[in-house]
Amino acid sequence: MTAPSTFGLSSEARNLHWLLTNLVEEVPGIQSVAVVSSDGLLLLSSDQDRNDAARAAQTVRRTGPRGSAADLATVVSGVGSLTIGAARLMEFGNVKHTMVAMDEGSLFVMSISDGSLLGVHGSADCDMSVVAYHMALFVGRAGHVLTPELRSELRKSLESESSESSESTGSAR
Repeated sequence: MTAPSTFGLSSEARNLHWLLTNLVEEVPGIQSVAVVSSDGLLLLSSDQDRNDAARAAQTVRRTGPRGSAADLATVVSGVGSLTIGAARLMEFGNVKHTMVAMDEGSLFVMSISDGSLLGVHGSADCDMSVVAYHMALFVGRAGHVLTPELRSELRKSLESESSESSESTGSAR
């Protein structure tokens, strides 16, 4: 995993980055993690390449299945929206978590706060109960700090990294 840059961020944002990094490094079978806002925007990701792809998807419209539709943040947002709609339709209350087991891996989505979601892509051999337990720990620790101000700071951080990487790409040509 490439460590995300936390230079210039508030202590709350740095702590959230640390929690996310710790989740990926300490739990066997976790391949990548994304924190998504209630409006579907990536706030934080364990994978620097995934951060870059999400920023590129915001500026370039893709039409194929390997474009932004394959990005973990997009999938997490879609699954979260679908399950929230199902819960409302069935009048079962709020969605706490969703787990999807597939032949080659697993997808976990858990509510954090104010509609924000934590999404985890796990390997096929991950222990789903261990992953879910550690996700719940993350949510318990991160939920109270993921304020509107922190979400705004994380978005601006991604946007500034995007503009810096596009400037360096443009100057390298």
